[in-house]
Amino acid sequence: MQKKEPDEPPEVPVYWIEISDSVSKRYQFEPDGHLSVTVVNDSRPAVQKVADSFLNKFFPSGYPYSVNEGYLRYTQFRALQHFTSAALSVLSTQSLLFAAGLRPTPAQSTVVSWILKDGMQHVGKLVCSNLGARMDSEPKCWRILADILYDLGTGLEVLSPLCPHLFLEMAGLGNFAKGMAVVAARATRLPIYSSFAKEGNLSDLFAKGEAISTLFNVVGMGVGIQLASTICSTTQGKLIVGPFLSVIHVYSVVEEMRATPINTLNPQRTAMIVADFLKAGKFSGPADLRYREDLLFPGRLIKDAGNVKVGRSLHKVIKPSKLDELKQIFHDEKFLLSPGHKWIDMVLEHNASGEDALRGWLVAAYAAELERSNHEHSASVLEAAYEKMNDVFTPFISELQAKGWHTDRFLDGGSRFAMALSI
Repeated sequence: MQKKEPDEPPEVPVYWIEISDSVSKRYQFEPDGHLSVTVVNDSRPAVQKVADSFLNKFFPSGYPYSVNEGYLRYTQFRALQHFTSAALSVLSTQSLLFAAGLRPTPAQSTVVSWILKDGMQHVGKLVCSNLGARMDSEPKCWRILADILYDLGTGLEVLSPLCPHLFLEMAGLGNFAKGMAVVAARATRLPIYSSFAKEGNLSDLFAKGEAISTLFNVVGMGVGIQLASTICSTTQGKLIVGPFLSVIHVYSVVEEMRATPINTLNPQRTAMIVADFLKAGKFSGPADLRYREDLLFPGRLIKDAGNVKVGRSLHKVIKPSKLDELKQIFHDEKFLLSPGHKWIDMVLEHNASGEDALRGWLVAAYAAELERSNHEHSASVLEAAYEKMNDVFTPFISELQAKGWHTDRFLDGGSRFAMALSI
């Protein structure tokens, strides 16, 4: 008699339970290899469920651990900025149509606002596109300037009904300013988002940032339509509400930029790093400097960092008779220093990095200290300062990199030299 083979035991499904923040989820591998997820128990209050859903849709995955410090404050004021901008856009479009002799309804002005993007606006975009290198150096400053230009353009459009005979001129200038604003805002978006990307999640940050912008643009347009049909149905009403919205708009952008911890080196941030190091022995990180940056006049000289000015042309700052002498002092370096009465000029080679700029800045700062004590400008002062820099630079640069600074590049937006200098 043939022995009966035992039946194979049935396949037990592989599953496990994960519990996180009062939510229990069952994870199970299906026979086809697909992983299914089922919520077993969710004891969160309804308010928390809504809040978590909002975070998932409008904040990067892993928030707040996947972003750098300051992202929440940046997002809050970004939402307020887009809200006020959208409301102002509706009011300005309605004003333009009034000045042109039309009498649209508020809803019509919202639709037409997507059409009035021609002519002078494109000219403004072309003009501003030539300033890209400067925007790399000071993205915060240019982002604020972009919104000031946008509000100036909007203001001209709101005022156009008062001068219907100058409609073309005012509308053209307004669109010209807006065109420059659009280019500056878009060009500075990437370095600002990059400063928050803690885990290489730049695309996620960008997508969620655009989601926030879209949401509050829609809300702002709705409020703008309501204002246009009530208190802002007349030019007088717009002249009252418009400046109020504009002030909130610009204030929001300023607070956004103050919250942004940009981690690339530019002249202002480099000077502040050197000043903190020499004055207090402190190694400042991007988050330490963000509220101290001068967003309106970033080119100011900092005395504790040697009053260094960078980006001027080589032929303007160094006399030919001094060129060989300076190259002998800074042999194999990618910078040259030229002390003056009020500041020290630093000129960089075309491929100089952030580390080269930091080396030059430290030499300039040490030289300024020695000059204040010796009351003399001489090559020996630069040589002594250069030696002091070499003594401290290795631990100095290591500490800065540990703080999160990207020292592989230096964004000065100025002139550099690229010729072979013989000695």
